Amino acid sequence: MKKILLIFGIIALVIAAVFFAVKKQKAKTKNFKLVSVLRGDITEKAIAIGQIVPRQDISIKSKIRGILKKKYVEVGDKVDIGTPLMEVNPDPTPIEYMQAKRKVEIAKVAMDNADTECKRSGQLRQQKWVSQQEYDDCKQAFDEAELRYEMARENFDLISKGTVKFAGNKVDNIIRSPIKGTILELLVDVGDPVVPLTTYQAGTPLMTVADMTDLIFKGTVDEIDVGKIEEGIPAIITAGALPDKKLFGTISEISPKAKREANATLFKIEIEFSSSNLPSLRAGYSATAKIIIDQATNVPIIPERLILYSNDLSYVEICNDEKSKTIEVKEITTGLSDGMSTEIKNGLKEGDSIIERLKKDW
Repeated sequence: MKKILLIFGIIALVIAAVFFAVKKQKAKTKNFKLVSVLRGDITEKAIAIGQIVPRQDISIKSKIRGILKKKYVEVGDKVDIGTPLMEVNPDPTPIEYMQAKRKVEIAKVAMDNADTECKRSGQLRQQKWVSQQEYDDCKQAFDEAELRYEMARENFDLISKGTVKFAGNKVDNIIRSPIKGTILELLVDVGDPVVPLTTYQAGTPLMTVADMTDLIFKGTVDEIDVGKIEEGIPAIITAGALPDKKLFGTISEISPKAKREANATLFKIEIEFSSSNLPSLRAGYSATAKIIIDQATNVPIIPERLILYSNDLSYVEICNDEKSKTIEVKEITTGLSDGMSTEIKNGLKEGDSIIERLKKDW
């Protein structure tokens, strides 16, 4: 009886061992799946992050000191060259006012004296007491004194009244647009003080004007990609506000100098749009540019995640026999990559099965 129980115990142990061995083998065969090599298109791209902006925007400033008296335009208005933008009411300091007034008075005295001297010299010339040269010198001195008086008077009128006539032209305190464009922003309000633009000071920015028909993309590209791109290659721009619109352009400028930003080395680039028939765009739209570096069509491709790298070589795991699940590591030569898929130049062909390891359940 004991022998019979022993025999049954041994048989049970063998059955259990076989069961666990089979289960373990099945578990091993379940930790991967097969992926076929397919044919497709690969486009290698570099990404640039930036904005859509006018090629040039102009900051409008005043050339006279004063207080902003009136605004003739609002944000979004379109203007032509010479369109009145703002009027500045002169507001000279007491010292500036008195100095300008005294310069007029001094110049007037000098002109009157020169006139008296010139008249006296003319009378003496008629009596042959002075030469023609002496009379001509006296006349020239009067003409110069008269010009200095006119300059002093015009300067006084300009800083006190804000307007003056010069050589038949009216010079006033109205600021006019130097270009044809659109008002992008107003930086001052009526009543604000205005500091003039001079050789020694930058002056108060009053507004920004830009030609909104001439827009470009300005952005930055990472140093890893900048060596792969060059001027003239195409790009596809997508604005964040218009995700369904694709804008096409070409690189027009690549900065020769890098800049550091958030611990990254970036290079500035500019992209010109290929067509002037653009959708309604606004200055400052955030945008992303996909710069096309290279393309390959109808080539064998596999997912980038399945490639193993070692010592500058590339490998994949392939399955030679689906029944026995025999796995072999095979060296391959890769081509273009878009970050998701990679071109296979050598080592695999369309239809080959490669291994994709699955995550274990334990």
